[in-house]
This record gives sequence, structure tokens and C-alpha cells, in this order.
Amino acid sequence: MASLQILSGKRILVTGAARGLGRDFAQAAAEAGARVVMADVLADLVQGEAEKLASIGLNTSAVSIDLSQKKSIQQAVQTAVSILGGLDGLINCAALATGVGGVDMMEYDETLWDRVMTVNVKGTWLVSQACVPHLKASGQGKIINISSDTALWGAPKLMAYVASKGAILSMTRSMASELGADNICVNTVSPGLTLVEATEYVPQSRHDLYVNGRAIQRQQLPQDVNGTAIYLLSDMSSFVTGQNIPVNGGFVFN
Repeated sequence: MASLQILSGKRILVTGAARGLGRDFAQAAAEAGARVVMADVLADLVQGEAEKLASIGLNTSAVSIDLSQKKSIQQAVQTAVSILGGLDGLINCAALATGVGGVDMMEYDETLWDRVMTVNVKGTWLVSQACVPHLKASGQGKIINISSDTALWGAPKLMAYVASKGAILSMTRSMASELGADNICVNTVSPGLTLVEATEYVPQSRHDLYVNGRAIQRQQLPQDVNGTAIYLLSDMSSFVTGQNIPVNGGFVFN
């Protein structure tokens, strides 16, 4: 996919890009020809990852962003736009996942619930809000919101995370309806359980459940999701909006 350079000239912002799926999205987009700004609250780590990718010839830069702070979001988006000279695409990948699993709904901590909702839901909205004027100016803007297939099958003992990812699905539809007149496409990608840093805490039994329940019975890797994201950022998907695409090897069918 990357060799096709189907994102040549595109200017892309990826949040949650210091590691995991976000980092892989950033690399895949850059390999497909895009100029990419990688944003994360882990400022030193995302700077290092952007420099690593730049050292192999990819056009990547980094900015710090805290999705719980509106001012930080606005500053990060403005810096990204200044670096890129505009904006054609946004991948909302940043989310709080580590440490939110394995708790029964009756025992869930209210403070953690609020933080998950602030980062995963409100943060996604605020980043999108800050990017929309620039995406509108591009003439063919793209927003990809990263949800999770846990919201499709109702994974137990993950209620805050599942609820936040369900909200992302609904937000995507509403955003698509509102932004279509501005020629901005908004879609959701819902990965299954993927082998990244954020899923290291997940019990082996949950990994086994996914592998055994998939039509394609193996572990899911970040690169399994990249092609869908690149397609949705490209001109090939200019008439696709308001959709959710599960990428999970057939664990959940849409």
C-alpha cells in the first residue's frame, strides 16, 4: 500500500502517535506519501518516534497534546497546521485504555470513568472541532475516529472504555451529517484486540477468546489496520462517510 504513494501531498495529523496503533498509522501515512504530524501527551516519546521515522526518509514531525486540556489541543492543532501549511486529514487515535479493564460495573471508580470520558470522547470532539476549519479549507478533508469492536459486542468489565468507544461511533455519524456540506468525510475504524503496548495488561484468556472467535484465527497486529486507514484518508474514499469499518479478522461482523 505504501509503495502506491496514494497520499502524496496530503497533510495529516495523527493523535496518540507515540506508540501502538497511532504510531503505525503515522508511519503508514508517511510511507504512502503524506506529510505527517504526530501528536501525543508523551511529548518526549512522540518526538523520538518522529525523529526515527524522519531518519529513514519519512516526512514526520511531532507536537505535544493533552486531550484533557482544550488549550493544549488548540495549540497543538495550530502548530501542526503551521508545520504542514494546512490540513487534509485527521486520525483521532489518542485514547485512555491502559488500566481501565477488568473491573465490574458495580465497582468502577467514578474518577476513572470521568477521565476516560474526558480523554476519549470530549478530547476527540475538541480535536476535531479545532481541525475542521483547516479541513474545510483543504476542499476534501478526512476525519478517521478510532473506536473499538468492544463497543459492537459489549465486552464485559470494560464499561467506561466500551461506553466511550460507543460514543465515538455515534459522534462519527453526527459529525458526518454536519460536515458533509463542507466536503469533509468522517468515518470510524473499529479494530479488534491488537498486540500493542496498551493491550499488554489484557488477560491471556481475552486474547484467546479473540483468536478462537475470529474467522481468521490469529493475533491481530497494528499493520492489519493500516490499509483501512490509508484508504479512508485517500481520494479513493471521497464518497464514503458516516461509516464504521470493523477490522478484527471476523470476530464481529458489521
